Amino acid sequence: MSTPDLEEWRRLDPRIMLMDPVRSGGRLVLPLVIAAIGIGRGDGLPGVLLGIVVLVVAAVAGVVPWATTRWRIGDGRLVWRRRFIGQRLVTVSLDRVRSVDLEATLFHRVLGLAKVDIGTGVDDERITLDSLAAADALALRTWLLERSRTGAPAAPQVQAVPAPAPQRELLAELDWSWVRFAPFSLGRLAVVAAALGVLAQLGDDIGVDLEGVVQGTYDEVVRLGILLVVVLLVVGGTVGWVLIACAGYVLQWGELVVAREGGAVHVSAGLLTTRSTTVEEARVRGVELVEPVLMRLVRGAELNALSTGVGKGGTTKVLPPCPLEVAEQVGDRLLGVGGAFATTLLRHGPAARRRRHVRGLVPTVLAAVVVAVLAGSGVLTGWWPWLVVLALPALGAWLAEASYRHLGHRLTPGHLVVGGGLLDRRRTVLERDGIIGWVLTQTVFQRRVGLATLVATTAAGRESVRVLDLPLADATALALDATPEMVLPFVA
Repeated sequence: MSTPDLEEWRRLDPRIMLMDPVRSGGRLVLPLVIAAIGIGRGDGLPGVLLGIVVLVVAAVAGVVPWATTRWRIGDGRLVWRRRFIGQRLVTVSLDRVRSVDLEATLFHRVLGLAKVDIGTGVDDERITLDSLAAADALALRTWLLERSRTGAPAAPQVQAVPAPAPQRELLAELDWSWVRFAPFSLGRLAVVAAALGVLAQLGDDIGVDLEGVVQGTYDEVVRLGILLVVVLLVVGGTVGWVLIACAGYVLQWGELVVAREGGAVHVSAGLLTTRSTTVEEARVRGVELVEPVLMRLVRGAELNALSTGVGKGGTTKVLPPCPLEVAEQVGDRLLGVGGAFATTLLRHGPAARRRRHVRGLVPTVLAAVVVAVLAGSGVLTGWWPWLVVLALPALGAWLAEASYRHLGHRLTPGHLVVGGGLLDRRRTVLERDGIIGWVLTQTVFQRRVGLATLVATTAAGRESVRVLDLPLADATALALDATPEMVLPFVA
């Protein structure tokens, strides 16, 4: 890629005309199935006409992006333009480039292409180049990130002598034994529920007698016995969930590699669709260790990097569900310190504990009273309402105690460590240099017991780290100790 090539308007790779028709056809599969069913009923277009429409749409989908999209680098800017009926022009200053992510679906990989997603940390300032040759995409990413970090010339230059490759440090790579943690992460349940909803809708569209299916299922349950059916459903559901969760984990995180190279952290993963995310180390202000409630049973955790101007909401997934020890080690290496997750957090005292229990018990006790009234008046019958009456307050007390156990903080020489979470246990480690302000708040109920919520504002991650239910004097002291030059002028 030479200077004249990039200063002139460039097209996407012509191989996109082979890929886009296939992708468009994939999106049309479900509508086509429904339309074909309609044709079979005599409600739709003739089959020949439908086939012609599909072929035309697929052909146009392949030609239009290549014919209408241009991009160039010049005058310190990256410009993307699309002219189709109207015109759309996006310009990004090269100095503002914060992230350059690469993605390659199975179609991309077969054709030797990649999608380049260039961001500035502002949602409406993004440029997507889909698709470039894989080698050109990699070279463009390397040069853009290097220029944003060091201020390189306005366009890449061809070097007579290749520069030495930067030293690469491997932080983590996928161990296939980690797949055992997949069933304990419930994030894919929403996908399964959505798929079931689509199937139910499709069944209604094709005229399946759902009422008859339900009645037939009920008759079969009565014939076999409810207990046996419940056991079969539990076993079948568990096996099905394990298979779905493990398959999704392998497809999403297969070939995972986390490495440090050239002043940046690279995370690449994906068995069929590969995604490569690059985060400059200078922009990593902290990490977040998440232990979902079920994953704690098998000592598993996930790791996120908190960065400025990159990732989704400033958060980049570094490690999927994996052993807790691995997540802690990689987190320490990203931070450049040791023992950030092993440090013992300071508890917030009995007042904070009582507040957690009050907040946990009040709604559950009120719900238990409502159920008891309904059971006593005969609206709810049987023994199960009274079991709910006993279980709800116990559940509230358990959740409140778990919330308090997760609560805590610690100030180290270089970082603020904050613990929290209700069901999921979270530990956030934020660089003290990354704190740009403090917000101290007290609700009416907090003031009555002398507690406060201290919020450390930052440009990284979700832009704030909350220390909940901290004694007021301790909250002021924590802010003063963490950033004395910032807080001292405001302390009497």
